[in-house]
Amino acid sequence: MQTGAFRRLVSVLLASFFMLGSMMAGLTPAHAARVRIKDIADFEGVRTNQLIGYGLVAGLHGTGDKLTNVLFTRETLVSMLNRLGVNIRANEIQLQTHDVAAVMVTADLPPFAHGGGRIDVTVSATGDATDLTGGTLLVTPLMAADGEVYAVAQGSLATNAFSARGAAASIVHNIPTNGHIANGAVVEREVPLSMTDRKLQHLSLRNPDFTTATRVAQVINSSLGGNIARVEDPRTVALDLSAVDRMQALYRIGDLLVEPDTLAKVVVDDASGTIVIGNDVRISTVAIAQGNLTIQVTETPQVSQPGPMSNGTTTVVPRTSINVSNGNNAKLGILRNGPALSDLVSGLNSLGVGPRDMISILQAIKADGALQADLEVR
Repeated sequence: MQTGAFRRLVSVLLASFFMLGSMMAGLTPAHAARVRIKDIADFEGVRTNQLIGYGLVAGLHGTGDKLTNVLFTRETLVSMLNRLGVNIRANEIQLQTHDVAAVMVTADLPPFAHGGGRIDVTVSATGDATDLTGGTLLVTPLMAADGEVYAVAQGSLATNAFSARGAAASIVHNIPTNGHIANGAVVEREVPLSMTDRKLQHLSLRNPDFTTATRVAQVINSSLGGNIARVEDPRTVALDLSAVDRMQALYRIGDLLVEPDTLAKVVVDDASGTIVIGNDVRISTVAIAQGNLTIQVTETPQVSQPGPMSNGTTTVVPRTSINVSNGNNAKLGILRNGPALSDLVSGLNSLGVGPRDMISILQAIKADGALQADLEVR
């Protein structure tokens, strides 16, 4: 065999080899990232509790509630002053201040919070106050759903907002009627929670799935040994920690790595035109043609002036231009069966359509039965 022909044969064989390798790599399913168990699951009973309270913000610079309009603010202020020894009702004093606002105070009580600890609070205006910047929240008890007081809030507000107003314009940045107090509440009552008295400890998956739950149980049993973990349902994994150090085991379980499984789903937000496509979404081979009828009307009026020394009047002459496009340039594209998310996205982008048109295409593909995934339209 001649040297030139031999070299060409080797080149063809190498090219075929690399092409086959690329095809096999494209057919290999992509694996999800390994994550810690504590990032995808919660321990049973370890949860936050929502707190809420009603109070007053004082010290506002004329931006508070108008007491003649907001009756509950006036009654709250009168009641507070009476408790402090200032008898407003007996003297029939008409309050005219605009420096006080009624607010709702909310907070999250974290698990294992002890008395004397501090938590953040959020303050929101409930009346016609226009700005809470610079105000001070007065003592406000915070209650849970059982009606008991678990924390007391007080402190200076930070709104991270500003407003400016002129004679003909105004501007407002962020929300000046919503504020935040870092460490603004003191915990007065603890939520009893014991993790040592339970025979079984349960893990609750945030995204229930049989495959993920099984993988979690396998990883735990492989790391701690024995048959500690078992799957009860797609969301729950039961842990029998009676034979091991419970706290040490929970610490180790939280840091174990697992590969969660995800469902094939396409989520579409029609209002904003957002499309989210999962990695396992597959589309059977389909042919797609997409075109729009676009009518553009442009008004360019012209002004006609009368000639010099004439008795004519100035008139406006309308000029209208109408352009109609019926999508004759749209072509029929073939979206082939893609083994990976990148192929699916490339195929949709090759059609040259925008996100909102792509939503219609995905819905049509789903109706045709070619979309092998769940389509959720919000």
